[in-house]
Amino acid sequence: MSIRPILFLLPLLGLSVPKPGITAEIPDAERADTTITVDRVQVTAIKQGPVLRSTAVASTILGSRAVARRGITALKEISLAVPNFHAPDYGSRMTSSIYVRGLGARIDQPVIGLNVDNVPMLNKNAFDTELADIERIEVLRGPQSTLYGRNTMGGVVNVYTLSPLTYEGVRALAEYGSGNTLRLKASTYYRPLPDVGCSVTGFYTRSDGFFENEYTNRNCDWEWQAGGRWKIQWDNRRGLRLDNTLSLARLEQGGYPYAYAGEAIVEGGETILRPGQIAYNDPCSYLRTTISDGLTVRYDAVRYSVSSITSYQYTDDAMTLDQDFTPLSYFTLRQAIREHAVTEDLVFRSRGTERYGWLFGAFGFYRHQRMEAPVHFKRTGIERLILDNANRMPDLLYYTIDAEELPLSSQFRMPAWGAALYHESRLRLGRWHLTAGLRADYERTQLRYRSRTDLDYTLSINGGTPTPRNISIDDTGHLAHSYLELLPKVSVMYAFDPTRNLYLSVSRGYKAGGFNTQMFSDLLQEKLQAMMISGVGNEDPDRMSYRPEYSWNYEFGGHFSCLEGAVRGDFALFWIEVRDQQLTVFPEGQTTGRMMANAGRTRSRGAELSLQLSPWRDLDLNFNYGYTDARFLRYRSGREDYAGKRVPYAPEHTFAATATWSRPTGVEWLGDVVLEAGVQGAGTIVWNEENSLTEPFYALMNATVRLEHRRWSLGLWGRNLTGTTYNVFYFKSIGNEFVQCGRPRTFGITLTLNID
Repeated sequence: MSIRPILFLLPLLGLSVPKPGITAEIPDAERADTTITVDRVQVTAIKQGPVLRSTAVASTILGSRAVARRGITALKEISLAVPNFHAPDYGSRMTSSIYVRGLGARIDQPVIGLNVDNVPMLNKNAFDTELADIERIEVLRGPQSTLYGRNTMGGVVNVYTLSPLTYEGVRALAEYGSGNTLRLKASTYYRPLPDVGCSVTGFYTRSDGFFENEYTNRNCDWEWQAGGRWKIQWDNRRGLRLDNTLSLARLEQGGYPYAYAGEAIVEGGETILRPGQIAYNDPCSYLRTTISDGLTVRYDAVRYSVSSITSYQYTDDAMTLDQDFTPLSYFTLRQAIREHAVTEDLVFRSRGTERYGWLFGAFGFYRHQRMEAPVHFKRTGIERLILDNANRMPDLLYYTIDAEELPLSSQFRMPAWGAALYHESRLRLGRWHLTAGLRADYERTQLRYRSRTDLDYTLSINGGTPTPRNISIDDTGHLAHSYLELLPKVSVMYAFDPTRNLYLSVSRGYKAGGFNTQMFSDLLQEKLQAMMISGVGNEDPDRMSYRPEYSWNYEFGGHFSCLEGAVRGDFALFWIEVRDQQLTVFPEGQTTGRMMANAGRTRSRGAELSLQLSPWRDLDLNFNYGYTDARFLRYRSGREDYAGKRVPYAPEHTFAATATWSRPTGVEWLGDVVLEAGVQGAGTIVWNEENSLTEPFYALMNATVRLEHRRWSLGLWGRNLTGTTYNVFYFKSIGNEFVQCGRPRTFGITLTLNID
């Protein structure tokens, strides 16, 4: 009788059966995900516990081996490998949209936080960047607002890079793949002194892209990126440790392969859009320069630890768009942002194995952002979007404009600052583990704006002689909002043993409000048209900003392990109530921008399951599945009531399954041969609030063949092997519908060197 079907039942029965050849109660890979060893164990995580699976949180950990085998170099590449975690790859690297458990947004505030070596990244525009020499990735799902604050209501991703205190040597990588894609990386790790480690890393990537703009007959999604990182660490071996990491990167990209939505096909009662051609005449690009420096000072005493995390972050980016994405000359946008930000996080935490543990923290940030976002109306846009609206009664009033271009200028200054105090207490009563925490978070955000335009036109009244006229608009203003939030969390966990537990948690999440800067061109256009017709401009301050989003997350889950680690798994059931959920909408009609709006109330419920099986020493199986049903409870747009409709862009199902088989070749210099094959998918996804357009569930097959030696590896890989055609994005602009396809079938080869 085969033992494999029984493996799935044993965790549910709480049984454990010895497995030959496995002696560790907690697998080595799992321990390596949370600790590193230098003469003694040093925990790299500052806020959460040393072993995530022993805490009341739904988490996924990817160690360095999984990262290397799957070729993960950016946050979006863990999409779907984590239950209910969806990061679609569309637009440009500025577009870092992430959806977790039915929560998410395409612009402005993210739903999930990103920390690299304990330093929080404040600007969502920089989330999609190269992450070289990853030691491990931790994905914590569910609100983490009590410890991490704003914009973590969907969870937190913690990325840790390789430490020069644990590794010395030279590492190099060269990869070539479809689309003339090249990736190069080199790093050196050394110790100039016994207690000091240094590392220098450099990388370069380029690609010709995969999607052709049929108007220019050139690929539109080309890119290149280069950057580096310098890290220095000092450990005095008496509890004091200093880490400083300086990173910089430069990106230039085409991006935005948006195609006309082609034929609409009805399958199984669902309307599915097929992509048409990509064809637009004005250039599109994205440029970004980022610099960040993070300093972590940590002191570990016998019974407590004190940590200070200080960072400076600079982002300078510019997005250029043919905003109508057609061969006609409607309008273009160039949005340029320059931001400076500083953060400080002080963490005081108990150590040891006492029944009671505590954590106190104080966090503060300041960010100052300058933005210029001029929209330039071209000739077609002037005629169809301005003159056609103005000349509704040509027998009475008839307008003409001779200019070939009309600029609508918008400039913004957006300073923001915030401060928080937070605490968490942990109490162990036998097998019961009780945790309670509270965060008081204050934020002050401001917007200073200036909107300008100048228009010369002629007006004929009742067929009379055209009279030259001029409208000059120069509006300035100031908006400010303050928020004081209390973010509690309570959890109860029952631990059967160090690897098996059940937990119940309740927590509150919070996503900051903001300003609809991309709507100012529409507001200026509307005021211009009103002054042409009536001589009086209209104001609409309600559309200039949007409110924060709040959630209550109720979760029941657990972690289990049996066969002494041969079977490991996690599950979670969740119910999330969301108030004022932020949604990105494109207003109806001939509008040029997009805006964030607050829905009344939404509800998200679902389940998550992860399984890691090692039925034989040479075979590892991984399964991840997530289900989410996210719907509006109350949302009126002014024209329709969307109550009961599904929330757009969040997939109903996410799935990933991977099998990895490794075997020694018997030839010492060849090492092991590793075969890895997997499938991952997502769907159904609805594209609009009416739920009239959907993307059905799609599945992508991937495979890798590698030779792995301690000093080198060589891998051949293929992604989307079946050539599945699927859409990752949908939107409307000036009444036209557009989609972006996912990447086609790709192949590549990767060579790594490890000289120590």
